Amino acid sequence: MSDLDLSTPPAPAERTWTTPDVFWPSLSAATARLDPPLAVLHLPALRHNAHDLLRRAAGAAGTDRPTKAIRVASKSVRVRAVMDAVLALPGYAGVLAYTLPEALWLAEGDAEHPPIEDVVVGYPTADRAAIARLAASPELAARVTLMVDSVAHLDFIDAVVPPAQRETIRLCLELDSSWFAPVLGHVGVFRSPLHSAAAVRTVAEEIARRPGFALVGMMGYEAQIAGQGDNPPGKPAWGATLRWMQKNSRDELLGRRGEAVAAVRRIADLEFVNGGGTGSIEFTASDESVTEIAAGSGLFGGHLFDTYRAFHPAPAASFALSVVRRPNAGTATLLGGGWIASGPPGPDRMPKVEWPTGLSMVAREMAGEVQTPLTGAAAGVLRIGDRVWLRHTKSGELSEHVDGFQLVDTVDGRARVVGEAATYRGDGKVFL
Repeated sequence: MSDLDLSTPPAPAERTWTTPDVFWPSLSAATARLDPPLAVLHLPALRHNAHDLLRRAAGAAGTDRPTKAIRVASKSVRVRAVMDAVLALPGYAGVLAYTLPEALWLAEGDAEHPPIEDVVVGYPTADRAAIARLAASPELAARVTLMVDSVAHLDFIDAVVPPAQRETIRLCLELDSSWFAPVLGHVGVFRSPLHSAAAVRTVAEEIARRPGFALVGMMGYEAQIAGQGDNPPGKPAWGATLRWMQKNSRDELLGRRGEAVAAVRRIADLEFVNGGGTGSIEFTASDESVTEIAAGSGLFGGHLFDTYRAFHPAPAASFALSVVRRPNAGTATLLGGGWIASGPPGPDRMPKVEWPTGLSMVAREMAGEVQTPLTGAAAGVLRIGDRVWLRHTKSGELSEHVDGFQLVDTVDGRARVVGEAATYRGDGKVFL
């Protein structure tokens, strides 16, 4: 793999994704000697996205540079080389991991990757072996922070390794950021049970009382704002409802999060307060109670973000599949394709066919594990061995289907493969 350098935004001539009939054929030409299935990271698009996240964070603060660092959400990337390159950019600091074994791997480092000194595990853990490893290592205990949202989590950790037999465990307390809306009811995701300032204060007081723990952070993920596109195609009424919901949710959360953070700060000297996601950077950056922003999906630019009005990431990550069957004159069938995104089942969780244009999935099959039939005007001219380009709904989930990404950059005015970056899967890691 060539070293990834994301320090310079792409030149205007490199922004070929704005012209699809140039961008996608250029990826086909660059990877012509490689057989699908293959995944590509277009480096100019990745550079654009990395700098655009910083621009959005800075714009919210009215400055040239963000005043609040962006913590990289690893589950939305799952490529160690990309995370290292992003963290080398001023304005990014630390990782929000999704499992404790992953966090330990990141914090340990290896011959190819330096240890990441600040890793917060974004979800509570019940992995006894990983807790024991963390508790036994002064280095790892200083670099990794666990997520909790109840006294039961403290009891679990104590049962694995008693306080007198372990290093001090760094903790982050999660606030529920969902909204209880009129008529709609609960809006958001079911994460922490701690919704009020009084609730987080109670758990914070228990953490402070018990030996073997240090409360160093707080976080809250406003999924109903960050993870919900506000401009669903063909649904103007639903889009208006979403925008109404998000505005009211922002207003409610702004006050409640400020009160919760203030309550916990009276008990513990917090190092950080994390919030947000790619979809809500401007709002999160404007919240005075928050000190850092979580983001990751916007780096790869999954097609989920095509339904957002405020920003449009470049399609940095994509994948190609081969046509292997022509069941009739109007149908071309791809090998594989059932790389379905997590979340509520629906068409928006399917891969999006980008190139050639004029292709659509068959309603009774859609994207299947072994094959994906396509129809439409372009299907009639596709031949055995031709490739079709698709994008995943989300970002990091694509990394679970391939060993690595082909790195495509602009060389002498042309798109060329300049290296390969291993995914977690390519590194032999399966964390969840």
